[in-house]
Amino acid sequence: MLAGRLNVKTRTFSVEEVPTPRPGPDEVLVKVEAAGVCLSDAHLIDGTLTPLYLPGDTVTLGHEVSGVVAEPGPGTTRWRPGQRVLLQAGEDRGGAVWTRGVDYDGGWAEYAVAHESTLVELPDDLPFEQAAIIPDAVSTPWAAITTTARVEPGRPVGVWGVGGLGAHAVQLLRVVGAAPVIAVDPLPEARKRALAFGADLALDPDELELPALVRAETGGAGLAVAFDFAGVPAVREQAVACLDRGGKLVLVGLTDRPLTISDGTAFSYFQQQVLGHYGSSEEHVAQLVELVRRHRVEFSRSVGGTFPLAEAQEAVDRLLRKEGNPVRLILKP
Repeated sequence: MLAGRLNVKTRTFSVEEVPTPRPGPDEVLVKVEAAGVCLSDAHLIDGTLTPLYLPGDTVTLGHEVSGVVAEPGPGTTRWRPGQRVLLQAGEDRGGAVWTRGVDYDGGWAEYAVAHESTLVELPDDLPFEQAAIIPDAVSTPWAAITTTARVEPGRPVGVWGVGGLGAHAVQLLRVVGAAPVIAVDPLPEARKRALAFGADLALDPDELELPALVRAETGGAGLAVAFDFAGVPAVREQAVACLDRGGKLVLVGLTDRPLTISDGTAFSYFQQQVLGHYGSSEEHVAQLVELVRRHRVEFSRSVGGTFPLAEAQEAVDRLLRKEGNPVRLILKP
């Protein structure tokens, strides 16, 4: 079968023929129908990210995956051929969370093996392209909103960075009743998308009076929660300046740059908080699939284009160029 393989030692990526895997006990072989292309995949290729648990030097990329059960492994009775499923983006192995497509082979391939506990059945009317992006692109902001930030209805929130994660954050903040939802992004196309996804106000971070505009929109109070999906130090300083008393800054975008609070006295006086966030858990994916099943959310606007698996490198390059400003690009094996 074809698979998108990365040598993490040389950072060499290629789509090549490899043996089709076989499912072992408690495993399922899945015929991949769609796989998301994420910035973290690009960062694995360029060396910004390195697997923590990968045995060996080579891995098949892809942690956002959906498909059809092809073959249950020996003794596996929970799943049957033909069932439509998505794959959780990781699994617990000995108390450590291993990430699919990072620490073990992922879904940039014609077939993928998954532990039976990491499959989630899909509604018949959920397209594979939309299902694939739920683990990570949708579940990460959902977990940040519902678990880390615990956003309350009717409370003002801000979203810095309306890309693959932030765009879904805007959409999901409306689901939980946050109001107003204020989006901040330097790209005009991203601000336009934020409004289309449900933001009440979209601002350019270069606006000199941005904190004043945020406070005007929130009746002078400021934000209960500010989400940083950009991972940029300047964003964090600006977001803190927009917080209400007791407000929270939630860090979702990843960076190795230091976090600084320029006015520590004010930060302490107003009892503000900084919270780190990473990824999501199995229940968040299950919740989102149920919301889709009940037609509370849908993600058709999130698919910015599809590519055959053989053109995986071009999909990565297009994402990095922000060509067309896509939320997510999809590989179709």
